[in-house]
Amino acid sequence: MQIENILKPHAEQLYKKELEALAEVDKRPRPNNWNLSPWAVVTYLMGGTLENGFEIEPKYFGNKRIIEIAVATLVTDRALLLMGVPGTAKTWVSEHLAAAISGDSTLLVQGTSGINEDALRYGWNYAQLLAKGPSQDAIVPSPILEAMRKGKLARIEELTRIPSDVQDTLITILSEKILPIPELNSEIQAQQGFNVIATANDRDKGVNELSSALKRRFNTVILPLPASLEEEVKIVKTRVDKLGKSLQIPAELAPVQEIQRLVTMFRELRNGKTEDGKLKVKTPSATLSTAEAISVINSGQALAAHFGDGLLKASDLAAGILGAVVKNPAQDSTVWKEYLETVVKNRREWADLYRAFKEIE
Repeated sequence: MQIENILKPHAEQLYKKELEALAEVDKRPRPNNWNLSPWAVVTYLMGGTLENGFEIEPKYFGNKRIIEIAVATLVTDRALLLMGVPGTAKTWVSEHLAAAISGDSTLLVQGTSGINEDALRYGWNYAQLLAKGPSQDAIVPSPILEAMRKGKLARIEELTRIPSDVQDTLITILSEKILPIPELNSEIQAQQGFNVIATANDRDKGVNELSSALKRRFNTVILPLPASLEEEVKIVKTRVDKLGKSLQIPAELAPVQEIQRLVTMFRELRNGKTEDGKLKVKTPSATLSTAEAISVINSGQALAAHFGDGLLKASDLAAGILGAVVKNPAQDSTVWKEYLETVVKNRREWADLYRAFKEIE
């Protein structure tokens, strides 16, 4: 399949050569219906050089043990819940785990407050239902039902945004590995290899707590924010370069200096203190995650490409940074102005940033 013109190719399409190279050298035991062994899945996520010299690009920058625990969970009969604040690569890790293990990351349920049980179980083709009554042919399978039939991984995004009564539809699926179909007096039994990866965070409004019964069916793995400035800069740089090519933004690669300044700013506002620990600052309501930093850089590159000379500058970043920080004008404007005057203004090497911010006030 040609993916050049696809805006966001699936992981199994984008990294097809890597997955094939890993499968070729992977001689370790594989669980039933897994395309790769647990070792190869971790190598795919964390990157490395194979014995034949093939380079595997890192997909996750962080503690390798976290990924090992996630993969080990999926070998068992426990489902995996990736938890963390927005922007900690939960969806990214979920997609790549499904691509490496099942070769298919598309069996996805997007959690929303308006979702109903059909999205997790099955619906009906009403033309067939009216013509022939309830039958297997009239069933419209959910991604979870498809995963059960094929022995693959199903993904559920934003589990805590799903209403509590709908969440509990999963309990029988996860504990008994069956999906009852009362209308046909039958059930779907999961094939070996079936499991569920869910993501959740507790920062969004409208979060629905998981019931104790449902929590017991999951092994929860916390994905933290990047531990160091250098690690976060590396993540942003890698993702920005990839996205820039995908979106065909005709700009030069984002300078590391600008990424460092942006990430420093976000980390300081997020942590409530400057990187050297000498000055406390107020924190805004915004999360200021790594994902938001990537978005700000991409927006700045688009400005530089189409309305500048193609080189990312402070003036291209200023509006994006302000928009990311000031989500709640009543609360965040004061926080931002204080940070601007006490931190940004006093850093000589940030003089161009300070001028850019003052111009758009």
